[in-house]
Amino acid sequence: MESVDRRSKPRNIERITVAPLAAPAIPAAASALRRLYVVRFAFAIVWAVVMFTTASHLGPLAATLLVLYPLFDVFAALVDARSSRAAGSVLGLHVNVAVSLLAAIGVAIASASGIPAVLRVWGAWAIVAGLVQLMVAANRRKIGGQWPMIISGAISVLAGTSFIVMAGADDATLTSVAGYAIPGGIFFLVSALRLGRSAKEN
Repeated sequence: MESVDRRSKPRNIERITVAPLAAPAIPAAASALRRLYVVRFAFAIVWAVVMFTTASHLGPLAATLLVLYPLFDVFAALVDARSSRAAGSVLGLHVNVAVSLLAAIGVAIASASGIPAVLRVWGAWAIVAGLVQLMVAANRRKIGGQWPMIISGAISVLAGTSFIVMAGADDATLTSVAGYAIPGGIFFLVSALRLGRSAKEN
């Protein structure tokens, strides 16, 4: 009888100590993502407004802004990964960090070659980053508020393809790149609002 009691006690303790640990992970992740998405929305809108003022030519300000955008994406993905670790895998976010860092370097190099080169690099980044965003959002639907991110990722893939096509035009400008940030920012805001409801419900 003593051996049976010794085997049963650890299982009872495990039920008491392990189960509650995962309970707060999802609402905590939803709350952190909500704050991050609001910041990303504000950054995207401000960046787009400033970018529109210099989108007709590739000067020092435009080149700086073009490098800054993917670098901010690196920062946001790192913050996202840190706050979402308890709610699931963050491998996709680490992939996003690598892709966006390469994009920043690529855009910096392409800026010396002109707008068409920048559009090709930006388009390739938008395609890959969009696919990564789509997969990350799909994998963490349990957190809530991820459908806007899924849609945004799909739109990013289409937008990236259009940038590559636009690079072949004689009068290529950066206006489309500036416009690219606005829908993405709006989707971040919509997702933040939905995450707010998700955090309250959980």
